[in-house]
Amino acid sequence: MKYIIILGDGMADEPLAELGGKTPLEYADIPNMDRIAREGRCGMLRTIPEGFEPGSDIANLSILGYDPRTTYTGRGPLEAASMGINLQEGEFAYRCNLVTVREGVMEDFNAGHISSTEGAGLLRDLDATLTDSRVYPGIGYRNLMVVPRALGAVTTPPHDIVGQSVKDHLPRGGDAGVLLDCMERSEAVFAGHPVNRRRLQEGKNPATGIWPWSGGKKPSLASFQEKYGLSGGMISAVDLLRGIARLAGMEVIDVPGATGFLDTDYEAKARHAVNALDRLDFVYVHVEAPDEAGHMGSVEEKVRAIERLDDAIGIILDRRDTTIAVLPDHPTPVWCKTHTADPVPFAILGKGKDDVSAFSEREAAKGSFGLVQAPGFLSLLFSK
Repeated sequence: MKYIIILGDGMADEPLAELGGKTPLEYADIPNMDRIAREGRCGMLRTIPEGFEPGSDIANLSILGYDPRTTYTGRGPLEAASMGINLQEGEFAYRCNLVTVREGVMEDFNAGHISSTEGAGLLRDLDATLTDSRVYPGIGYRNLMVVPRALGAVTTPPHDIVGQSVKDHLPRGGDAGVLLDCMERSEAVFAGHPVNRRRLQEGKNPATGIWPWSGGKKPSLASFQEKYGLSGGMISAVDLLRGIARLAGMEVIDVPGATGFLDTDYEAKARHAVNALDRLDFVYVHVEAPDEAGHMGSVEEKVRAIERLDDAIGIILDRRDTTIAVLPDHPTPVWCKTHTADPVPFAILGKGKDDVSAFSEREAAKGSFGLVQAPGFLSLLFSK
């Protein structure tokens, strides 16, 4: 038997007046997800343990069976693993967004979805001004900072404070002095930088500085193969997911056209997933687009992302002898433009059938699986 998870990041939401009281999942035309729910079994999944901030790091670790209460050290080190940065003893890695702050307000947590090339140019010049700490370019606005002899710091995700004053959310405690110094240096380096001059001429948001958050030391994850007795692969354009996979010894499958944004190649991800199942037992297909649309507060883009993902699922449904699960990792409601910790719907085709007729938050809550805690989800999926 082969297994596949199709995960629409942030796909779950809340009923919206502009959709006639429906959620984006209820409103979208998703015949393939509905088929998985109608011909399979459904339930709700609690992906965020009590006491943790809702985020893709916590949620996806949980779904893959790695309990965050014993394995999570921060988002930064997971992304460092993806980027091939081997953290040494005493080093902390922080996720480092390129952001737009104007008049002390967080205007844009991704600097107008700055490109990887533009971001690398800015960070190269910033890195030249640093002594001990280092910044590393990643994908788009998602970058990394490594601090030696680190103590940690209390930080805030920039996507949680869009439209708010940043002064009450600056790093504090531990490494705060180092982080604040690097943030100030970035403001000086980025001001008038050719990259930003060009972006302003094109009517795009400039990157006014960096915003480090969610730092931690290198974690230790048990091998996926040893944990489940199965070979596994990961398809994602996001360093976070690729880092989790590398630390778990899963194969990281590169897909041309996978961008981690709304323009990602959904069908290419599906085709590569089907091909990978010829050599692997399990493939985890992560699609970031619904989450990005939620952060944008765009109902239209979120519905479109969900529908495009559903189209791609049709390619996967053609494969026989495969147990298929579809779910989000957490909700990203468009009204608040950030993550929440509510349980998410899931549907599994290949584990029997219940009376659910469609895939949505309200329908899945009627499913025969009931409420499942995420660290046990793969054991449920792989059970005979």
